[in-house]
Amino acid sequence: MTTTETRYANDLFIGGRWLPGSRADRIDVINPSDDTVITTVADASPEDATTAVDAAAGALRAWSATPPRQRAEILRRAYELMTERTEDLAFLISLENGKSLADARGEVGYAAEFFRWYSEEAVRILGEVSLAPSGANRIMVQHQPIGVCLLVTPWNFPAAMATRKIAPALAAGCTTVLKPATATPLTAYAIAEILVEAGVPAGVVNVVTTSSTSTVINQLLHDPRVRKLSFTGSTEVGRLLLRQAADQVLKCSMELGGNAPFIVLADADLDKALDGVMVAKMRNGGQACTAANRIYVHASLHDRFATMIAERFARLSVGPGTDEQTQCGPLVDRPSVDKVTELVTDARERGAQVLTGGSAPERTGSYYLPTVLADVRPDSRLVSEEIFGPVAALIPFQDTSEAIAAANDTEYGLSAYVYSADLANGLRVAEQLESGMVAVNRGLVSDPAAPFGGVKQSGLGREGAHHGMLEFTETKYIAVDW
Repeated sequence: MTTTETRYANDLFIGGRWLPGSRADRIDVINPSDDTVITTVADASPEDATTAVDAAAGALRAWSATPPRQRAEILRRAYELMTERTEDLAFLISLENGKSLADARGEVGYAAEFFRWYSEEAVRILGEVSLAPSGANRIMVQHQPIGVCLLVTPWNFPAAMATRKIAPALAAGCTTVLKPATATPLTAYAIAEILVEAGVPAGVVNVVTTSSTSTVINQLLHDPRVRKLSFTGSTEVGRLLLRQAADQVLKCSMELGGNAPFIVLADADLDKALDGVMVAKMRNGGQACTAANRIYVHASLHDRFATMIAERFARLSVGPGTDEQTQCGPLVDRPSVDKVTELVTDARERGAQVLTGGSAPERTGSYYLPTVLADVRPDSRLVSEEIFGPVAALIPFQDTSEAIAAANDTEYGLSAYVYSADLANGLRVAEQLESGMVAVNRGLVSDPAAPFGGVKQSGLGREGAHHGMLEFTETKYIAVDW
């Protein structure tokens, strides 16, 4: 591997200062497009993480007492700065994550919107006053900042997952310790720089990277000053963190794995459904918890749809994320390529037909070709496991009830997609799907103004919307007699 010149913030950000950390070793940040080392970042020890909590706890009282309008103006300024620096941030995301520049620009816009949305919500933490049914007293309800919050984010959306947690926490009056994924830490540090420039006081936002993730997080979850965990990642890791969080009875928001069905009903407009699946499946090269994992197509449409989507996939330009011509960048690392390869091999052995792709190209970097598999058997691994790659698995069905049953036959329930020319029919199906979010005749479900989250083992709580800010508050009831 070769190392490019360091040009990025890459030390721990604690208490408003950039610190190298107590460990001499550092963490390589790899460009998945060519396996080169972009730079290194500091490797936090458990003691460094505790120092971050010290800073967050020290800043809590003053930040909580800051007028909501003042917090709102800071968040608004952060939105403006992110928007102004779209190109720089998009390049950085593409560099460390591998996603195409078009996808990266979309992520920056989406991520910035959380700062704008919560700049507007910060002044709307409304309480209630009512008369008790007995008439003896008033019931006053307030929503107060919960305190120091631990935010743990994944590598696939390094900007959006950070702002989706930081923005509501700050709007509510909380202070934070952010632990980004070590695969994509540079974006988180860049956002920290923006927040400083926007006026966030020292200690309100702290960012630490570590190679000892389980040890550091476990220590933070057992620090009595930490009162909230917001985690985005796999269901497997989420279960472990919930067990640890139980020791301190922490309030938890868990955005976990997904296995999204994409249902094309018999009356669907095929062209619109195809446009939708290209977004739902190929956004970020399929590396999204909301990605269309299982594509159920009515048997009368299956062969035509398969031919059409295979043609689209075959035309996608594969290459480095930072190349303007790239439509599908690399996966985040080699183990991800190995996992996708295993899933496709399993499906082929069970009878699936490869219409295009189906392999990793012979080139440097963590690439996998955009792949379409037709007639995928329901017992294939890629039907029950998240693919997290550019693989479209098509499964034919005969009637709507069969598709609904198959879609619900999973431990996950994050997002789902339904296409039908009859809106009433589409909505009837949507209401029967065991999913926290359903897009009807749309390939994109996420929106900062909408509550994002799943049911079953896809998570707890909601991010985005007004709901996302209330996740960072405690409800207090005061009995008043006047």
